[in-house]
Amino acid sequence: MNLASILLIDDEPQLRQLLARLLSVEGFEVIEADSVKSGLKQLEKHSFEVVLLDVKLPDGNGVELVKTIKEKYPETEIILQTAYGNIADGVSAIKNGAFDYLVKGNDNNRIIPLINKAVEKSKLQFKIKELQQQLNQTLSFDAIIGKSVAIQQAISLAKKVALTDSTVLLEGETGVGKELFAQAIHNTSSRKNKAFVAVNCSAFPKDLLESELFGHRKGAYTGAANDKKGLFEEADNGTLFLDEIGEMNFDLQAKLLRVLETQSFIKVGDSTPTKVNVRIIAATNRTLTKEIEQEHFRADLYYRLSSFKILIPSLRERKEDIESLAKHFMLVYSAKLKKRIAHIDSAFLKQLKNYPWKGNIRELKNIIERAVILCETETLTFDLLPLEIIDCESANPSKSDSSLASMEKNHIQKTLIHTKGNKTKTAEILGIGLTTLYRKMEEYGIEK
Repeated sequence: MNLASILLIDDEPQLRQLLARLLSVEGFEVIEADSVKSGLKQLEKHSFEVVLLDVKLPDGNGVELVKTIKEKYPETEIILQTAYGNIADGVSAIKNGAFDYLVKGNDNNRIIPLINKAVEKSKLQFKIKELQQQLNQTLSFDAIIGKSVAIQQAISLAKKVALTDSTVLLEGETGVGKELFAQAIHNTSSRKNKAFVAVNCSAFPKDLLESELFGHRKGAYTGAANDKKGLFEEADNGTLFLDEIGEMNFDLQAKLLRVLETQSFIKVGDSTPTKVNVRIIAATNRTLTKEIEQEHFRADLYYRLSSFKILIPSLRERKEDIESLAKHFMLVYSAKLKKRIAHIDSAFLKQLKNYPWKGNIRELKNIIERAVILCETETLTFDLLPLEIIDCESANPSKSDSSLASMEKNHIQKTLIHTKGNKTKTAEILGIGLTTLYRKMEEYGIEK
């Protein structure tokens, strides 16, 4: 049974009703309209895979209506029905975006196969649209979780600058989500349908990074066997995200500054400038003002990049968001690993909030993934946390009454009780090898 919906627009009642019955028998859901006005109203109310459209209507022309429908509903396919001998209408309709046309009286055998092909194409287009919407949501500001004042202030600034073409500098510790912010800015901007290209400046030596950014001509250096397009060209009319900009070589910074000033560059081994239209979003976990003092970063480049700065807060500065982030990652990894985990116990959450999170959200994400892998119930419990999080309070001088050794011993004993003495499972939960577990049990005098 075909579940596709068809809108049939024709002002001849008998022909329209006969065709509607035929399509219904074939398994299509059919809605009828007798004019341009009523057809457009139905399109506003319902989603259709195919519109079967007559040329001559009492209040308009079907050929012109094709263009109107495709502009508003691009995923819907249109088949025009034209009178015998008036092929020109069909050709014009296709130019306006119609899927195909039928000649009334001559193409009765083509109707169903043609509609099936149009439905197949339309369903594919609707699926692509759905996936694109999901992707855009994943890479939008909606994907940034947190209600704390600190993160909401950063989001507010990012939303405002997203509507411009201004260069943006994202500052913050490793793992706070700078690339997520960059993607959200791009996907909210007028460049959202163009490329978002990301490069980590610390991942390449100076000479290789220059070639990656600007491209090179054949023979520019040993091994350059062909012309290569650089990332600036790949990002033309879109956004280039320069992560860890503070790691960029001092000499290369001058060339980047020139691109920012002129929107042009010279490829390695070339003599002719290449023009581009690229928005730059840069990110750093360093304090660039200190790097300038130490002559590791150019002051003029910093002032050009920092025309609009956004500080992404660390997880320590937004501890009230830890619970919602943890629950989000729990659901993500539960679905990925096909587990039914729906809860996090209070002791687990309390310890997360006590931890300093030097790795920020990236570290939290990894901890939750590990806990989900180890979990065998519907709840993430305290014993699923690794030792460094369980023992984090031992680094606090105010906890001098409890040494790291005694806390570790205590935790091993509790985990052994939890596993009913199963050493293999205990070692797995603790995140240590079985040999290490036996050694620690002997060291702390824990009965085997």
